[in-house]
Amino acid sequence: MKDFIRYTELPSQYRHLEKMSIPELLQNINQEDKTVPDAVEKAIPQIEKLVAAISDKMLAGGRLFYIGAGTSGRLGIVDASECPPTFGVPYGLVIGIIAGGDKAITTAVEFAEDHPDEGWNDLQKHFVSDKDVVVGLAASGSTPYVIGALKHCRRKGIITGSISCNPNTPVSREADFPVEVVVGTEFVTGSTRMKSGTAQKLVLNMISTAVMIQLGRVEDNKMVNMQLSNVKLVDRGVKMVMEGLALKDYEQAKDLLLKHGSVKKAIEAAENGH
Repeated sequence: MKDFIRYTELPSQYRHLEKMSIPELLQNINQEDKTVPDAVEKAIPQIEKLVAAISDKMLAGGRLFYIGAGTSGRLGIVDASECPPTFGVPYGLVIGIIAGGDKAITTAVEFAEDHPDEGWNDLQKHFVSDKDVVVGLAASGSTPYVIGALKHCRRKGIITGSISCNPNTPVSREADFPVEVVVGTEFVTGSTRMKSGTAQKLVLNMISTAVMIQLGRVEDNKMVNMQLSNVKLVDRGVKMVMEGLALKDYEQAKDLLLKHGSVKKAIEAAENGH
């Protein structure tokens, strides 16, 4: 395996952070953060290919898996967990897996990312198959847990993607659709929860949102399939029903929404006279 440059591990461009005032710290962090969207923009052609591959598999009944360690793994779990309430898809359609299991979501699990076979073992617990897509998340691009998982997937004919923040990484070599968002050095040397984490979050937002739109879970610009899980979302849903049906009666729209369980179903039922 040829060497690659770990830009995420190189020394920060800033020195003696402990001597900076609070305004200086915040301004410098913000200055670094401003570079992340530009790095993501350069990766859009790669992201497009991955989104198309995921959409095709999911339209055919497959699932999307995110697998990672540490910050990367947590970001995958966040994105996966937000798909059901936002888009009304069933739990288990988008699945986030983190090295070290559920405990690692809130607590660092020592050396969990260093075992190359454990990622595949964790995927097998969900009966992963060639109907699915597995996306490995690794800011450095060198996490054994993630690389091992993708290697096993490719041997089984499972489509793989990756999101990393260095160029030409080992994890990219195991991905059919690699995404590399090269954000450069971190404000605090090696702290990839910062720019690298922001970049991964932006890419995950793009992937899940674009895929769900391809699956028909958004109409116009509205979350018409969202779960009605709190008062705020019920109110939002009522207003969408009112707009969609040109209703002026809030309570009538609310009754329709609660009866049918989603904006989409409420509007369709009213338009069909039910």
